[in-house]
Amino acid sequence: MQKIEIMATSTFGMEALVKKEVKKLGYEITEVKNGRVTFIGDLEAIARANLWLRTAERVLVKIGEFKARDFDQLYEGVKALDWPQWLPENAEFPVSAKSIDSKLSSVPTCQSVTKKAVVDNLKAEYGISWFDEDGPLYPIELALYKDRAILTIDSSGSGLHKRGYRELSVTAPIQETIAAGLVYLSRWDQDRILIDPFCGSGTILIEAAMMAKNQAPGLKRKFNSEKWPIFKDFEWPRARVEAKKAKKINVEPRLIMGYDYDPEAISIARYHAQQAGVEEIIHFQEQDFKEFSTNRKYGYVITNPPYGERMGEKEEVEDLYKLMGEKFLELETWSYYIITSHSKFEKVFGKEASKRRKLYNGGVETQYYQYYGPWPPKN
Repeated sequence: MQKIEIMATSTFGMEALVKKEVKKLGYEITEVKNGRVTFIGDLEAIARANLWLRTAERVLVKIGEFKARDFDQLYEGVKALDWPQWLPENAEFPVSAKSIDSKLSSVPTCQSVTKKAVVDNLKAEYGISWFDEDGPLYPIELALYKDRAILTIDSSGSGLHKRGYRELSVTAPIQETIAAGLVYLSRWDQDRILIDPFCGSGTILIEAAMMAKNQAPGLKRKFNSEKWPIFKDFEWPRARVEAKKAKKINVEPRLIMGYDYDPEAISIARYHAQQAGVEEIIHFQEQDFKEFSTNRKYGYVITNPPYGERMGEKEEVEDLYKLMGEKFLELETWSYYIITSHSKFEKVFGKEASKRRKLYNGGVETQYYQYYGPWPPKN
């Protein structure tokens, strides 16, 4: 098969990280835009991207792109694409659409026209007039932006943040892809201690532990495209075998530590770590932040503390941030990284961040405050 255009989507602010991950996998990047990274690959690249991308949301197969200023243009453009290359006769192909700054603003009509065009294309190819759609799933997405249409098929299924280990939940959990991004941005060295004093269900630490073990984040889940006939008998199994062999077995335990005042959260965190297969290298402990202290040097704190979004919580959260400043600023050789939506965090915390970055956590605009500590001396 000829080379395929593949799009890895992401939440805003994560595109540069997705780009680095795609490059690390060895694929040629052709475009980076808000919320997506486009690259060139083959069938196995689709499988490897789904298994390995930690900060991407989905892996889409790009079918085509064209101008569509009216519904006739949309219909003809969609119909002209090579759908039979991907969709078998029994394919299930729901259509979703979104439209931004385009003349075709009626999303339901865009979906209907796109569906009809695909059906008419497949009718001509397969010589039938009715499709039962009882086979593999091929979610088609039409994205219209400034009168330009992009047609894709979702190869992932549920979002890539659904790794398969987080079955239980706590209040305001951080999404797995965002948690992985926080660890990437910190440039945490796995030889240095990592602490999350507000660990909740353990997501940040579990993502860090999977990185330390070089464990592919998608290894424990299934994907839409595993059932697509276009994949022969080897692409997906070969990608899975590669991922299993890449996993490190012997990793130093207990360098990753999580604390939370809520015993139920700690219990959930331990369960999730076990489900992810990293429980042996994370230590979870029930502890109120007031008791936080360490005599270790050159460590990292990466954390997602309460934001104080609810009525009446602002003063309580600001007291917490002030206490965080008092405790963290004493750790002169540590680096600490804090994500919050609180607009005056630095002022309350007591120090301006070395760097800050806008990220969206569960649709909430946040800042990732990064405080750089010194590197340990070389031996």
